[in-house]
Amino acid sequence: MRVPVTRLVRVPRLRPDEPANSYERPRPGELVHVDVKKLGKIGRPGHRVNNDRTTRTRGIGWEYVHVAVDDATRLAYVEVLEDEKGTTAAGFLRRAVAFFRRYGIRVERILSDNGSCYRAIAHALACKRLGIRHLRTRPYRPRTNGKAERFIRTLVDGWAYGAVYRTSAERTAALTGWLDWYNRLRPHRSLGRKPPLTRLAETNNLVGTNS
Repeated sequence: MRVPVTRLVRVPRLRPDEPANSYERPRPGELVHVDVKKLGKIGRPGHRVNNDRTTRTRGIGWEYVHVAVDDATRLAYVEVLEDEKGTTAAGFLRRAVAFFRRYGIRVERILSDNGSCYRAIAHALACKRLGIRHLRTRPYRPRTNGKAERFIRTLVDGWAYGAVYRTSAERTAALTGWLDWYNRLRPHRSLGRKPPLTRLAETNNLVGTNS
């Protein structure tokens, strides 16, 4: 009689500073997820506009969509930028912090992947000057930057590919309206079908009640 061989699976040890996928921070600004999505530039109307597949644009270049999403409320800030260099990511971070500050949110920590822009000295200096602790995910670990990745899927489906644009400038111009709709009106399943700004208002009321 053959005895089945049981394979042992090595479970990776988790670092204490890596937030888990199933967590949700209770306080706005306690953790903000940042990431970058690369999109192909639109040089001229493609086949979705004129039904001519020979007009596909190739090799025109890329645009880089930088995103920041608050963990507690899912309030999001997005910019379309020319690259993903460290100085560019640092500038985006400063503007994102200013955006959240306008809603009464003080950013305490950010979570990113290990992209080169997030390992750059310029980005580290920006975090230090802003008083922000920078956490990074590690490859092959069960703790990831999932909230930023899920937001990017929603962003790409609803904004980048949700309409037909003739140029990249036209697509970028549409971002403001889409993001305002997302933050103010779009129901979020993990927030009890409430939009981010409604969740923020409820969180602020709860904090005021308990203070």
